[in-house]
Order: sequence, then C-alpha cells, then structure tokens
Amino acid sequence: MAAFVAFPQSVNTGKRKVLKEDLLGIAKDVGFKETKTYLASGNLLLWGDHVGGEALERQLEDALEARIGLRTDFMVRAPGDLRAIVDGNPFKAEAEDHPSHVIVNFLKVPLPAGDEEILRAANTGPERFAVAARELYIDFPISIADSLLDRDWKKTKRNPVGTTRNWNTVLKLAELIGG
Repeated sequence: MAAFVAFPQSVNTGKRKVLKEDLLGIAKDVGFKETKTYLASGNLLLWGDHVGGEALERQLEDALEARIGLRTDFMVRAPGDLRAIVDGNPFKAEAEDHPSHVIVNFLKVPLPAGDEEILRAANTGPERFAVAARELYIDFPISIADSLLDRDWKKTKRNPVGTTRNWNTVLKLAELIGG
C-alpha cells in the first residue's frame, strides 16, 4: 500500500474554505482506503493503491472541483520525498532556533531555469532561500508577517506555484506518513 501527503494550495484562507469532510471525501472519491488530515491548512495524508505523481494531483484537483466547485492546485509527496526534504534542509541550525520561521514551499513543478537568479536579485530583506528539486526552503530570520519577500517576488512575475508549510509541520507530516 502506497502513502502520500497532499498539500492543497491556499485553502482555508479568506473565502477559500475547505472542510475536513470534503478533503477526506475527495480522498475516498479517488480510491484511497485510509485518510486523515493534519491541521486546518489542508494537509491530507493518504494510504492506498495509487501510483501518485501528477496523475494523483490532477485527480485530487478534479475531485475537489466536482465536490465543492473549488479549483486549486495540489502538490503531492511520497514518504521518501518528505524524508529527502527533511534530510536536505540547508537551514538546519535555523530550524532548531526558530522552526516556525523556516518554511518549505512545496512547488507544483521545479523552479524554471533562470528564476532562482531573478528571485535572489529581487529579495530586499534578510530572508534566505535554497532551491531543491520541487521545493524552496526559506528562512525568515526576523518575521514572516513583516517580510517583504512575497511582494518582492510578485514584482518579478516569477512567483512560483506552490504552498508553504513551516518546519514544525513538515517534521510532523514526515513522522505521520513514515517519511
């Protein structure tokens, strides 16, 4: 039986409300036998017979739209992916010091060639980031709420499609899914 974590983008923010029952329902709709959610940001843990990848992302996106009329991107990772993300954290000391200010942005696709340099040049604050396969690690040494990074990146028109989770959540999800 395969396991996955599905990260929907921008749910339960503002007017984009998705109930736990809807997430669990779409998981059943696409054939998962065992499911659970973690926190209100929509982290969906899945166990069943499925190959994962882009096909699963599309199925979850379609199922959510069919169920509640909301179209949003899903980023899916297997336990091994989460283990690699945890092991590959370039901000380990920072994650020990301020884990809620170290985030992982789970990307839909790898960052396009050349975008890393553009995003680095646009950064006007103290934030640091590192690019991985389909993730961005970002350290906010002062404050996420006061950061101008999102504003800076939007100006570049290269703001990557993804969804973020803080380091505490990433660690807990890796533990729950066996990664």
